[in-house]
Amino acid sequence: MISTFNLIKLKSLLEDFYRLTKIRITVFDENFNELTAYPEQISPVCQLIRTDSQAAAACKRCDEQACMAAARQHKPFTYRCHAGLTESIAPLFMGSLPIGYLLFGHVFSYDTHGEGWQQIKKLCAPYQIDRERLKAACYEQPLIAADFITSATHILQAVAYYLCLERMVSLHQQELPVRIDGYISNHFTEPVSVTGLCERFNIGKTRLYEIVRQNYGTGLAEHVRSLRIGKAKELLTGRPDLTLAEVAAQCGFEDYNYFITVFKRIVGVPPKTYAKSMRKP
Repeated sequence: MISTFNLIKLKSLLEDFYRLTKIRITVFDENFNELTAYPEQISPVCQLIRTDSQAAAACKRCDEQACMAAARQHKPFTYRCHAGLTESIAPLFMGSLPIGYLLFGHVFSYDTHGEGWQQIKKLCAPYQIDRERLKAACYEQPLIAADFITSATHILQAVAYYLCLERMVSLHQQELPVRIDGYISNHFTEPVSVTGLCERFNIGKTRLYEIVRQNYGTGLAEHVRSLRIGKAKELLTGRPDLTLAEVAAQCGFEDYNYFITVFKRIVGVPPKTYAKSMRKP
């Protein structure tokens, strides 16, 4: 683990979330291992589904894939799991480094119990599960509306911010991924290369690729470009006195035209258009 969670304070926060939403909430570390949850017991539907070993393995894969999706987009990700239940995940970040995940679920988000049961029955057909017991468990689940899930997801994101703000989680500064992220965050406007990082941290390229891909969900060059464009957006908004060439230079782009091309590809509009849109009253 690259971080440590204050599980005592965290458990109290999870209880508060449950009191407000009546939805189970779970905390995972950066490697998708469950650290704590409230309530501890999963829903009866999930208990029955996980009696099948293949279904249980699918649950784990589903959670991991959803965590990675949330980390890639840097915001909560709501989805239906492989068995037809709805979940939402909020990634936890320290700087650019994902250090864990908050997940709530598994909720029965259908208009009627009959509709939900037909969908879950279809998705769980390959598994060896007691169908009658599963059906009974589905019909006992409360129906959760889509707008309620949206509101609960907003609260989940607020909990994620509060968790980091109140120092309920801390980084192990000696860990290699943390040191690499710290260096990139402080030097992304300078030339940053795989070879240079490998030499600086005395590691092989394979190990560096593994760390970068696992923590950023992308390659080194793409991550650095993303950081540079983020800084460019800040300068275009807060420093109208700068020319585009000056913005490009301050963000680490030696080629002015390349900066415009990359900015448009990532943001969707040219820098001038973005700057004008952000300065409108």
